[in-house]
Amino acid sequence: MAVALCLMISGMSAAAHIPVILDFGDSLSAGYGLAPEQAFPVRLEAALRRQGIEVRVVNGGVSGDTTAGGLARLDWALADKPDLVILELGANDALRGIDPATVHDNLDKIIRKIEADGAKVLLVGMLAPPNWGAEYKSDFDRIFPELAKVHDVELYPFFLEGVAMKPELNQPDGLHPNERGVAVLVDRLTPVVARLVGSPS
Repeated sequence: MAVALCLMISGMSAAAHIPVILDFGDSLSAGYGLAPEQAFPVRLEAALRRQGIEVRVVNGGVSGDTTAGGLARLDWALADKPDLVILELGANDALRGIDPATVHDNLDKIIRKIEADGAKVLLVGMLAPPNWGAEYKSDFDRIFPELAKVHDVELYPFFLEGVAMKPELNQPDGLHPNERGVAVLVDRLTPVVARLVGSPS
């Protein structure tokens, strides 16, 4: 009887599991310059719930973070035991002109740690600005497709697709999306995330 009860409780717990999504990134995830409720992770969770997909999206964004910083804090971030990690790092590396080989190595280690922890990865790509020259841009921009292929993970090629270089969708600094810009990002990424976490039957 006790064994049957334990199995029943275990089954109920499994059925009640709400997938956890960790949005692991920099200021673009953290919601720099926005009210907390307007940050990308909060609005992504709301968008998924409107589709009937029960999830909890954890904001793992740290403004100014690089891939090296992300690697250093990853173990702590994975304490939430996410089912899916949206890996959104690299923009600050590109702005600072950090060696693409170093960025590649850091991201490779981050992906390996996430997968070893049992979570799926959605790799969100970044593009280098042109000011470091064509060679740097070429070397940097191919990091994300290469890693997605090597690790066989989902790639969203460019996080700011549809928002970058559009003043009406960005804050005055021209780098961080405003509320309207975040809405565009959420609209574009929600179908990808929904497919990875699964929709209700």
